[in-house]
Amino acid sequence: MEQKMTEYKTADQAKNQSQIPAQQDFISPMRSIHMVPMDVIAGFEVRPGLYELNGAMAIPVGVNFTVHSLGATSCELLLFRRMEDEPFAVLPFPEHYRIGNVYSMIVFGLNIADFEYAYRLDGPYDPSRGLLFRKDQMLLDIYAKAVTGQSQWGRPKQEGSFYKARVVKDDFDWGRIRPLQTPMEDLVIYEMHVRGFTRDGSSGVEYPGTFAGLMEKISYLKELGINAVELMPIFEFDEVKDSRMVNGQQVVDYWGYNTVSFFAPNTSYAGATEYNREGTELKTLIKELNRNGIECFLDVVFNHTAEGNEMGPCFSFKGFDNNIYYMLTPDGHYYNFSGCGNTLNCNHPIVQQLILECLRYWTTVYHITGFRFDLASILGRNEDGSPMSKPPLLQSLAFDPILGNVKLIAEAWDAGGLYQVGSFPSWNRWAEWNGRYRDDMRNFLKGDFQMSRTAAWRIIGSPDIYDPAQRGYNASVNFLNCHDGFTLWDMYSYNKKHNEANGWNNTEGSDDNRSWNCGVEGETDQEEVLTLRRKLAKNAITVLMMSRGTPMFLAGDEFLNTQFGNNNAYCQDNLTSWLDWTLLEKNRDHFDYVKHMIKIRREHPVVRRFAGNCSLGLPEIKIFEPNQQTKMLSILYAGRNQMDNGDDILCLAVNVYWEEQELSLPALPSDMCWRVLADTSGKYLPKGIPDPGRLVSLNGNHLKADPRSSLVLKAERR
Repeated sequence: MEQKMTEYKTADQAKNQSQIPAQQDFISPMRSIHMVPMDVIAGFEVRPGLYELNGAMAIPVGVNFTVHSLGATSCELLLFRRMEDEPFAVLPFPEHYRIGNVYSMIVFGLNIADFEYAYRLDGPYDPSRGLLFRKDQMLLDIYAKAVTGQSQWGRPKQEGSFYKARVVKDDFDWGRIRPLQTPMEDLVIYEMHVRGFTRDGSSGVEYPGTFAGLMEKISYLKELGINAVELMPIFEFDEVKDSRMVNGQQVVDYWGYNTVSFFAPNTSYAGATEYNREGTELKTLIKELNRNGIECFLDVVFNHTAEGNEMGPCFSFKGFDNNIYYMLTPDGHYYNFSGCGNTLNCNHPIVQQLILECLRYWTTVYHITGFRFDLASILGRNEDGSPMSKPPLLQSLAFDPILGNVKLIAEAWDAGGLYQVGSFPSWNRWAEWNGRYRDDMRNFLKGDFQMSRTAAWRIIGSPDIYDPAQRGYNASVNFLNCHDGFTLWDMYSYNKKHNEANGWNNTEGSDDNRSWNCGVEGETDQEEVLTLRRKLAKNAITVLMMSRGTPMFLAGDEFLNTQFGNNNAYCQDNLTSWLDWTLLEKNRDHFDYVKHMIKIRREHPVVRRFAGNCSLGLPEIKIFEPNQQTKMLSILYAGRNQMDNGDDILCLAVNVYWEEQELSLPALPSDMCWRVLADTSGKYLPKGIPDPGRLVSLNGNHLKADPRSSLVLKAERR
């Protein structure tokens, strides 16, 4: 059998044979060397590349391709015409183009608009040792900045097709808009799903379900008063990979917690096709958010990928170095601390480098100012799965200079049972989703008044978990609702989950909801029940905004959006997950109340941090715990207001009991009084918020609080 040999020619040989035109010498701005071709492969002039630059990058003479693999014995670069699956050129990397485990090659004369690319690697195939090299396998560049093959939402790749990458032109003009650097405790974080935020027709946007659609709602976000959005996963993912039919309706990987590529934005979230300029619409969104005083955070998933376990596909990481990128058992199977089939081997030096480069990329190229790490406890596990006391990855992220002003927020638990709320390795840099705040406050707010002392600790910043002397008030991200679990409205409409539409017989999703349906399960037209639910929802917002730490709430909770009792809507690409904007008008009073509570928090720094000593000698924080006479919890904040240098004294009063309670406020000097700023019962303020024409002041320091209600009061001069 005749063996096919790859022919290499030097550039001089090719020129002498008149096969290709001569190129002008080029002085690279990245290196003080002459960028001249050295060889010809498959008709292209090439030379060894820039080994320190992972991925593919356009340079003035062509494109630099760099890729690395510890176990591979050879590597090929495949070039494709756009939307085609047969390569028009295959360029094997010559052995002398390999340094260490890195293959790098500059291909001269390539126009980035004319091709897509992938790789093929050869090497040993032995699954028992975690080695999955196959020479016939097309592999997506791990460092790809844009991914092709599945760019329209809900439309699967053609059978036999595979992921390919594009080279992105990075010439976005940020102007003089600098990334915002709002202190953690001054933030109000708004968690949202890009598609679900505007996908429903009721959103009224021109480009529903996209970055552009979200941009159309910036004025709404500004009116609401939030100053940070946290986008659920926007890295490239394939929502139809595990799609199935349930009762005649398609369910998909709607949330996107199954990453295909860490460096590429999800192209199906763009309102327009962006060939070789992928990410432009997202950058424009971030620029406009920043212009309006709103930071942009990303929910990032470095705990697993979409390749799954032994039964899953091999399209990228598995084919480059399966036994490096994933945690494997001694016989080559996958540890599953993520609950999604595989677990990234985050503390292997190669994976550490990948994650660090990724975060640096999104920080510098996209101006992202915060990252929330999904199942972050996995990032602290050793290569054998055991928890580490000083994980090198977490430490390197904490001290990286480029990430120096970026917020790092950990979901401090994982699916393998590791729960680290309050003990997550932080180096005083990492904040945490405070799961104990969620659980304890849900219990308290639904009527467990016996938990008032625990609730008080949560409200004043959880100092029993996060020592304020060491952590300040920027360690605890306080939340009651997020994408995972009941919405705010559902928390007071359902006693148990209703996930039948997911197709697993209501077996998945948490059973620990700490919710209360107010006497009727689900939807009802009983006005008494609806009134109570609205009041409890306002109580929750009141306490959240009056708590020290960083408040976060779920998009739609400001107008009482519902998921109809589904507490794990990860696969619901429909009205279950899409925001129903008709509820904004229906529940306008709740929206106005949320907006008002955010305003109170913004205007009174004493709620957020120590603000200097009060001239009346009142302590910075004082807790009035329930006693035998009252079941009322109240918390006093006292300090100075930097805006007018006057005293700033506020009191939060919460009555979760089902009967009226009396509140005794601290006595004030004769020229001062207590004024009601917020009232969820409507007893003192009919709409819950002050009416400029009817400000309610209290004579004396005693008042009655209605059942299951909360109040915010301010001490001021008469």
